[in-house]
Amino acid sequence: MKLRIGDKVRFLNETGEGIVSRIIDKLNVYVEMPDGFEIPYLATQLVPIHTELILDKDAANIELNPEAHINDSIYLIIEPDHELSTLVNDYKIYLFNSSSFNVLFSYSIKDEEYFQTLKHGELGAYQKILLKQVKIQFFKEYNYHKIECLFYKNTHFKTQLPIVEILNITPKTLAESKPIRHDEFRFPVHGFLLKDEFLTQTNVEQELSLIDIEKLKSVKEFNSKLKVSKSNKEYLKSLEKEVDLHITELIDNPEALSNFEMLNIQLEKFENELDDAIFKNMKKIVFIHGVGNGRLKQEIISRLKNTKGITFQDGSYKDYGIGATQVNIL
Repeated sequence: MKLRIGDKVRFLNETGEGIVSRIIDKLNVYVEMPDGFEIPYLATQLVPIHTELILDKDAANIELNPEAHINDSIYLIIEPDHELSTLVNDYKIYLFNSSSFNVLFSYSIKDEEYFQTLKHGELGAYQKILLKQVKIQFFKEYNYHKIECLFYKNTHFKTQLPIVEILNITPKTLAESKPIRHDEFRFPVHGFLLKDEFLTQTNVEQELSLIDIEKLKSVKEFNSKLKVSKSNKEYLKSLEKEVDLHITELIDNPEALSNFEMLNIQLEKFENELDDAIFKNMKKIVFIHGVGNGRLKQEIISRLKNTKGITFQDGSYKDYGIGATQVNIL
């Protein structure tokens, strides 16, 4: 069995253990001790200790292959305990790291209006980890599953931006998705891709625009050494939003557009704002659509009926008359 950077190893001829930190050649490696010192060892004097299942145990050190990351990807995997859906009793939820990067991760579910972390830790390259074993009722109670990942290697590597993905997984989602077979899992699984762009280099350093600079200048902490905490009332107010969908508020010269084109612009704005509010865990968003012929409101209601994790009602008559719809995010 060949060693890989990051492998935890035990010494064959002496007491103790450490982590492979560098590869010298095919026969020699450096091992980092608990006190932080690196000591060279013959690979034949070390016994790997794998805390998680490694996909290809006989693979050579992944860091030595510059093309190892071409097919890298990260998945959330849901594995039922039987091939026949009618006989499924339990589901196992895994984080599947099919990449050459180490991953610091956290897995959370949305519990009412807040997220609750169920598991967090570190996952080695080409490993998988069991996050939770659940019944189907779990997906009825908790639709939103958030996975956060930070990527790194123990040697030189190309910077990868962290990811934060929120998946909407329900019993209907599982029933309608076709399970796939994979050698690492006993039964066909449901796979949700979290990341597969490891080759593309993204410039992490962003230039501040003039607008950003003005925003920074307006922050109280930049104008005063005294920090003023928000009251509960202000905090709750920050979780609410109002969006005006009147076409004159969205574009200039709407007269050049057809009714169909204007409606599409309004609906696109509505969907983007709703997705953003759900992602940011806001409590309420009010869409001002006016009265008109009622077509915009009908389309909004139709889309809200198919959106999980929300309720909706007419907006406050006192504030908006009959021209607004209020969405409550659960």
